Amino acid sequence: MDGPVIDGVATTIDAFYRGRFHLVQPAKGAHRSGADATILAASVPADFSGTLADLGAGAGAAAFCVLDRCPGARAVLYEKSSLMAACARAGLALEGNEYLKERAETVEADVTLDGKAREAAGFPRDVYDWVIANPPFNDPKDRATPNAEKADAHVMDDELLSRWIKTACAIQRPGSGLSLIARPQSISEILQAMRKRYGAVTVLPVHPRPSRPAIRIVVCGIKGSRRQMELAPPLFLHDDGGGTKFSARADAITNGRATLSG
Repeated sequence: MDGPVIDGVATTIDAFYRGRFHLVQPAKGAHRSGADATILAASVPADFSGTLADLGAGAGAAAFCVLDRCPGARAVLYEKSSLMAACARAGLALEGNEYLKERAETVEADVTLDGKAREAAGFPRDVYDWVIANPPFNDPKDRATPNAEKADAHVMDDELLSRWIKTACAIQRPGSGLSLIARPQSISEILQAMRKRYGAVTVLPVHPRPSRPAIRIVVCGIKGSRRQMELAPPLFLHDDGGGTKFSARADAITNGRATLSG
């Protein structure tokens, strides 16, 4: 469905969770949310009740998923792109999304800021009960795009992951959780950045099919915990044998009927 024109950019209105809520996102030329956002949202516990920070929120898909599934949750969506932040606000204003709007706000800010500049931009210290993050995770020489808006959402530079994780740790309270989704190639950088900040780290690989290598990892940790790291059972998006239908578990996760832990 066609959406409003925002800053001269055509948008679409897209259904998530089988139509329980809708998202406004650019029709082309910028990142469009899909399974990654719903999988990331499913890392938040089923009984979560508190304030969530969504770093790199884009049009708001992951945060909206958590708010839909967890009626006791509130969310602050942090997004650097003025276009994507405007899309998130437009999504919250849609008819039918009122139950999300009353529990969410959008802040246009750069996750990579540090120290006083970060706090001045709207990142309070030691506040959030959970942080989710979907940082850019393509190497600049791997899948660079000439479109600046899409490049900001997709392409990382040196130290980007460590800066995002540092911000997450700064803004969340001790004992709270961090979840992020990335490519498997980034696992060493992620674990190094989480070292001495997070414990009880779990790494969940996401495979397109049981016979194929993982294409994503979801990494979770608890701020200040001393528990050892664990590898979680993998998520297979599709069954072997061809076809594009989601596996039963993936379908439940991407439609808000299950979390990654069950």
